[in-house]
Amino acid sequence: MSCSKIFSGDLPELTYKIIKYFQRDHSTLHSCILVNRLWCRLTIPLLWENPFTIPRKKHRVINIYLNDYDIYLNDDIKTKLNKYKIINNSLPSNTLFNYPSFLKYLNTYNFILSVEFWLKLHSLCHIDRLNIFVPLLTIFFENEVNLHTLEIEDTMSYDSKFINDILELILQNTNFIHNIRNLNFYSINGTQHMTIKNPILQIVHLRQNLKKILINNPYLSLFKSLLSSNIYNCSNTLNTIIFHHIDFKKIINLDKIVEQLNVLESIHIVDCFSLNDSFTQQIINLTKPFKLKSLFISEIPQIESLDLLLQKSCNYLENFRFNSSNEVSQILLFELIKKYCKNIKLAFFDFYTFGSQFTYQKLYLIENIKQNLNYLSICTVHGHSGTECSSIILQNFGQILPPKLEYLHLKLYHIEASDFEVFLKNSQNTFIKKLLISYDFSDHGILPSIKEYILKKKRVKYLAIKKFSSAASIDAQLFHLKDEVKRFGLYNIKVQDFYILEISAYNYIIRIID
Repeated sequence: MSCSKIFSGDLPELTYKIIKYFQRDHSTLHSCILVNRLWCRLTIPLLWENPFTIPRKKHRVINIYLNDYDIYLNDDIKTKLNKYKIINNSLPSNTLFNYPSFLKYLNTYNFILSVEFWLKLHSLCHIDRLNIFVPLLTIFFENEVNLHTLEIEDTMSYDSKFINDILELILQNTNFIHNIRNLNFYSINGTQHMTIKNPILQIVHLRQNLKKILINNPYLSLFKSLLSSNIYNCSNTLNTIIFHHIDFKKIINLDKIVEQLNVLESIHIVDCFSLNDSFTQQIINLTKPFKLKSLFISEIPQIESLDLLLQKSCNYLENFRFNSSNEVSQILLFELIKKYCKNIKLAFFDFYTFGSQFTYQKLYLIENIKQNLNYLSICTVHGHSGTECSSIILQNFGQILPPKLEYLHLKLYHIEASDFEVFLKNSQNTFIKKLLISYDFSDHGILPSIKEYILKKKRVKYLAIKKFSSAASIDAQLFHLKDEVKRFGLYNIKVQDFYILEISAYNYIIRIID
């Protein structure tokens, strides 16, 4: 009865919650559009809330926006578009939905990249980028877009001027960012361009209701000035801070910053440095809990300092990764995790092992923290040690898995068919929503065992398999075998592109800002 009501449109609120569950599954969302008018009306905004990130569709997005230009743009901008013959008359002049109004997320890098691709496609690389930035952003401004998240991402040397242009345009239309809740700054270049510092400061000072902020090392000085400023009043709104590639020796007042934030719910440390005595002492000085929810580190920290940090935040830590080839430090850290942290939901394990002892110890740790584990990634090194490690994992891993996993990625150097069959037999009582398998070598392939133990028993919902290829430019994927994709589909198992289904530790944290 409830199911029929959902499809008939009698329960629109519940229907929307169901559809929103597939927010990042664009293929499923496109299928939802075809169910009926209600489902179409509820789904279209989800597909268009972050349009510049949809793979292979970015140029179409700009075409659709600019094709209806005369509705949104002033005469000056129309003249510029006509001058460069940008109008696409092959599209309908009127669309069924006001697509620009659905925008919720804007990432400066994705926006610039989409424009660059579109210009190249139309052989218009010679024109001033502002002639495209202005009309596109004007469309959003005039449609009173209620932006949810703004990401200022500087990843290429020429981006700084473009980013500055975009930010200046936004500052001329501040209603566009009136209700922003999430603001993220990061630079892959490792440098903060001074040309964009002032616009960023202006944007942030305009926002008094920020809930989440992500910042990496090049913008650290900006972050400190914001949180120490009396102008920046976020003490009763900011609930999430994500530190990415931060050198904590440059922060001497973290305790004072945290003390000022009255509704802080989570702190995420992603690939940061200098988690030493000085850093730990600031945490110990806190009179309130240090709600460390994610700890992803690559350097070898001082174990004594880490011990104190985990004692302070043990009840809050949920996401964990330690990526280091120092096995002794890994084991010591894992022992601390096992001792203090009982709520781990996501774990990334890299097996840089030179002996079976360390492999067994890590498997034992996984068994001890599995009660809340939901996302798990296992990675082995290349070469002979990777072959030995892969075999041990496959022979002993299946029986220690929890009854249900949201996500499992096995990234193994070598998969022996007999070992893989042992893993599948031992894990028959585990349902895995998203299963990813990537490997370099396999003696007889893994697809026959997949069909025998997963396909027929419907033990997964989404599946991606990739074999690395040093000779070919494209790795071999199950997704590319269309007949096999259809066969799995008959058993309600969706075979997906590996790179779309894969979740890196960093991308998982990015999802927190949504």
